[in-house]
Amino acid sequence: MRRAAAALALGAALVLALLPAASASAVTTAVADARPSVHVSKKEAGKGGTLTVTGRGWRAKTLLTLLICGQNMIGGTNACANGDGRAVTTDAHGAFRRTLPVAEPPKPCPCVVHVATVTGAAAAADAPFKVAGHPVAPLPKENTGGRLTVLAAPRLSGSSGLLTWFGAPPQRDLVLTVGNVGSTPARNPVFRIGTSHGVFAPKWEDQQWRGTVPAGEKAEVRLPVELAAGAHGDYLVSLKYGGKVLVEQPWGVGRPWGVTLFWVLLCLVIPTAVFRIGMAVVDRIRPRRPAAARRHRRRTAQRNVTRGVGGSAALPWFTSDAAPSTTTSTERPKSKGSA
Repeated sequence: MRRAAAALALGAALVLALLPAASASAVTTAVADARPSVHVSKKEAGKGGTLTVTGRGWRAKTLLTLLICGQNMIGGTNACANGDGRAVTTDAHGAFRRTLPVAEPPKPCPCVVHVATVTGAAAAADAPFKVAGHPVAPLPKENTGGRLTVLAAPRLSGSSGLLTWFGAPPQRDLVLTVGNVGSTPARNPVFRIGTSHGVFAPKWEDQQWRGTVPAGEKAEVRLPVELAAGAHGDYLVSLKYGGKVLVEQPWGVGRPWGVTLFWVLLCLVIPTAVFRIGMAVVDRIRPRRPAAARRHRRRTAQRNVTRGVGGSAALPWFTSDAAPSTTTSTERPKSKGSA
């Protein structure tokens, strides 16, 4: 009887001891599920193979991009196999499932499968993955210096000129106020500026700001942004520092109507020029009259001119002594029989 009571007491104690751990595990799982997550069906595969990528905890009905990146994507999408990426839209519960072809990224491994949102609030998650046969190299050291954060709303400064109206690359300055919340100064920080259009992934470019932001201080940062020639439409300018996206600023670029005007004028000028060239060719290849006929026509014209000017072709019925008198008499003629 005592043994049974002791066993019952020991079992109750074990149950009470396990309850807090189970509750903590459930809370941890719920928190983890609330964050975007990515899982791959294989941990390693060679080029030309495929793997299945699944995810949970994303926003519902959100467009995502899936990429295989080298160097743990420290260099941004420049380290990814962008040409072999895929896109997927999450379901109503924020989950997705997509097949991704295995490709070699431009940077060496360690590699990851990177999943990120295309529109809306930025969200991303990575899953470790090894590309069989791809080179492996140590990760580059990042020296960010300080911890910068954005204190004021960014803006795009500048305007389009006449050359932009004719297709020149649109240019702006991304102006923002940053503060150093770290304990060390940020000297000549290197930012990454990305420009994206529509559903395409941003194209990142390094921009170094010359200056120092002391710890606990703020500074205004101005970084140039340039698009491709002839770009127009809705663009999104993103700013990343220390692997974290700090700013996303929309940019609406007008259509370069000067290019359209140029093509319209070109379509009018070319037919006119072709017509003139054709008429000149026809004038050159048409048959000419013989040279003898031209000489005879020229002599006849000269003879007619000489007769009219030299006086040798005067009227034959008038002579110098037979010409009528030009004087007028005032005397009346005498009648017959008058003296």
